[in-house]
Amino acid sequence: MLTRLSRLSGRKALFAAFGLGALGALAMPPLHLVPVLLLAVPGLLALLEGAGSARRAALIGFAWGWGHHVVGLYWISHALLTDPWRWGWLVPIAVPGLALPLALYIALAALAAWMARPGWPRWLALAGAWTLLEMLRGVLFTGFPWNAMGSVWAFHPLPLQAAAWVGVYGLSLLTLLLAGLPWPGRQAPRRALAGGALALLALGGLGAARLARPAPPAQDVTLMLVQGNIQQEAKWREDQRWPIFRRYLELTREGAAAPPPAGTPEGRPLAVIWPETASPFLLPQDEAARGYVAQVLPPGGVLLAGSVRAEWQGDGALGRVFNSLSAIDASGTLRGVYDKVHLVPFGEYMPLRGLIPIRVVQGGLDFSAGPGPVALAPAGLPAFSPLICYEVIFPGAVTPAERPAWLLNITNDAWFGFSAGPYQHLAAARLRAVEEGLPLARAAQTGISAVFGARGEVIAWIGLGRMGTQQVALPGALPPTIYARLGNSGAILMAILVLAVAAVRSSSTIRR
Repeated sequence: MLTRLSRLSGRKALFAAFGLGALGALAMPPLHLVPVLLLAVPGLLALLEGAGSARRAALIGFAWGWGHHVVGLYWISHALLTDPWRWGWLVPIAVPGLALPLALYIALAALAAWMARPGWPRWLALAGAWTLLEMLRGVLFTGFPWNAMGSVWAFHPLPLQAAAWVGVYGLSLLTLLLAGLPWPGRQAPRRALAGGALALLALGGLGAARLARPAPPAQDVTLMLVQGNIQQEAKWREDQRWPIFRRYLELTREGAAAPPPAGTPEGRPLAVIWPETASPFLLPQDEAARGYVAQVLPPGGVLLAGSVRAEWQGDGALGRVFNSLSAIDASGTLRGVYDKVHLVPFGEYMPLRGLIPIRVVQGGLDFSAGPGPVALAPAGLPAFSPLICYEVIFPGAVTPAERPAWLLNITNDAWFGFSAGPYQHLAAARLRAVEEGLPLARAAQTGISAVFGARGEVIAWIGLGRMGTQQVALPGALPPTIYARLGNSGAILMAILVLAVAAVRSSSTIRR
């Protein structure tokens, strides 16, 4: 099959590349069909074998990347269907349009691979260049590190443990190297198969050894996740403001009255967690709303809730709005606020305002960005790093300089409905816990809400589309991981080393 792919030319090669990229997207959450990469990645290398020019190689890589991101990000169209009469016409444009610039990164990786010598140098060049460009995608133009290749392993903590050393980008490099083995191994398939099996066994052994160590003791606080299951279509309707707020109040009252988790000592403080913008009222400014919160919190409890925060100008006009997390104690006092730093383009602010003739952001004002990452420790809780919505998808950027004791991610995944989007978002959150060696609690509007241990173990879970609460003791933190100390440096050095080996072993003749 790979030999036949290498003989394709013209449009057939581009269509095949698009299909292989789409196939590769099936390895992403929630399906995690990782074996499809054993065809998708070698298939790309086979098509590059038949590319007669650098331009042709880049086009093949672009087609592969376009198919990959169209299928992997299809769920974005669901956000437009929350207001179909206004934005439904964008559905056939939005996902293919977003996938176009993302495909450029894979086009560049394919070009770098084509410039290497055929065989295993080309395989190494593709993996190394792809990894470096994946990192670049995570920072360029505010960054979009969604669906990094390493996230295909987020179905279980065992294959994720390598992220504690090299992060998700290091996992991406290892994944691409393993997936590409059938192409350079066609001359010696048994050797390639044996090498891949040994590599997988080594990674699995390291992961199993790390998971076999005793878990750190739980921290002295109980978490309560609250999932209201509010649909996006109803979220900002004026007639739904009080019913939505009342639902969260009642869920909190009922959940706090339930018996604590088995084995939990009495008297531990309770941290109640509501999702992003769960409150339709401005909790930082609305004393009456905070008074209702005080009525449902137990003594010593604290609410960590998503809410919009507003600032007014001297003449009383609305000045700025922030997507915030508010900490409120059992007396209704505001104990801390975090304003989201990394805003979503087109969702929370309009880039290139004045040049784009449409406005997708709801309301008349763009959200403003907060001052930067912080560690909050309200009402005696262990210090945590708040992450609102997709702030959790940025590797190496989820903790402030002062290391917290846990990570908190609140999000509104109702935008994405019953699709792959919430699962892909959850996979990114799980990877951050492993990378940093910190437990992570996550409250989502319609799901999936979860608590992960410091090694990515599932401690608590409220499924997609369900309403309810769940109490769990806050898992303990591990000492800083190698990744927590070095960040993406390890993955960068690995990718550069792989590229260097490919360059040394490649022909010195410059292809024209």
